[in-house]
Amino acid sequence: MQWVKSYQSNQLAIHGASADGAFDRDEPCGHGSAIPCSASSFAEDDREIEGDVNHRIQAGWMKWRKASGVLCDAKVPIKLKGKFYRTAVRPAILYGTECWAVKSQHENKVGVAEMRMLRWMCGKTRQDKIRNEAIRERVGVAPIVEKMVENRLRWFGHVERRPVDSVVRRVDQMERRQTIRGRERPKKTIREVIKKDLELNDLDRSMVLDRTLWRKLIHVADPT
Repeated sequence: MQWVKSYQSNQLAIHGASADGAFDRDEPCGHGSAIPCSASSFAEDDREIEGDVNHRIQAGWMKWRKASGVLCDAKVPIKLKGKFYRTAVRPAILYGTECWAVKSQHENKVGVAEMRMLRWMCGKTRQDKIRNEAIRERVGVAPIVEKMVENRLRWFGHVERRPVDSVVRRVDQMERRQTIRGRERPKKTIREVIKKDLELNDLDRSMVLDRTLWRKLIHVADPT
């Protein structure tokens, strides 16, 4: 592959990644540093979304590696790196997240993976003790957890605006009726996550009827 040849020509070592697709060592991109490569596949029998989270993080790292010739090049303007990340890498991580009934540990995992990517793009590590906010301002990238909320609310608005007799609305109604709480600890549902998103953003379900307004209210802008 072309990116492998590029690393080899620059004497860059390629090492394996951890289970979540992140780096084994926290080092910035550069001469002689370690670059992550694909790790184990996501869990097949996980009852929750842990496997999906790992899979999307790995997909993000795969996109990041393919573009690392640009993202790790000190000659490339940092804002341009951020734009490339927002266009090519972040969508790979966010794909399908609008349907996740996420918990805090899932959000933390995705957030940590993104910050690792952004720091490497800047040639920095946590040892440099630069605040996450400063890194994000430098590259012009909003927190991916906030973009996940935007994705969920955008999909929620799309579903709510559909006719009551549409397939997606009928499926949602069936799931509502079939939700059964047993004696075990209740599982978190996407409806509970959406409800929390609405409350935290001071939004009302009736607002979704105005598509333009709804998109404006839920939009999370990247730093300029």
